[in-house]
Amino acid sequence: MNLQPLLDAPLAVQIHVAAVLPAALLGAYILLDRKGTPQHRLFGKIWMVLMVVTSLSSFFIHGINLFYGFSPIHLLSIFVLAGAWRAISAARAHNIRAHKASVIGMYLGGIVGAGLFTLIPGRIMNAVVFSGGPSWILLLTLAAIVAMFVLQHRLASRRA
Repeated sequence: MNLQPLLDAPLAVQIHVAAVLPAALLGAYILLDRKGTPQHRLFGKIWMVLMVVTSLSSFFIHGINLFYGFSPIHLLSIFVLAGAWRAISAARAHNIRAHKASVIGMYLGGIVGAGLFTLIPGRIMNAVVFSGGPSWILLLTLAAIVAMFVLQHRLASRRA
């Protein structure tokens, strides 16, 4: 792993990554944790802010210039902004099914799907993850994150 490509990237890319990385971790935690609690609502609000910042910052990233500086990936940013609106509206209306569908769609499309897209050769995150220093650091970090979620899930299931 080598952070230099990210440190050399434009400010919009740095803001985008600074918002999406905690959103990915927090979103996974929220999806595994108990729903409807004050903690769920607080973390959900933080997650929504991170997702909106991630989406808005993407409009200033023009690495793939297919149409006036934009690419099809920017459609995903519009999808996430609309999803955030729908998720918040549904939660306020106590429409849990629509809220859940919006949030899961935002997570899978906006974080997982887009995240995999960033690992394509030639992209900044591909250079960060697959070049430079030892890859065992990345693997160890990922293993620690997975272990944290498994532990949290077990603790949550004991509470229920």
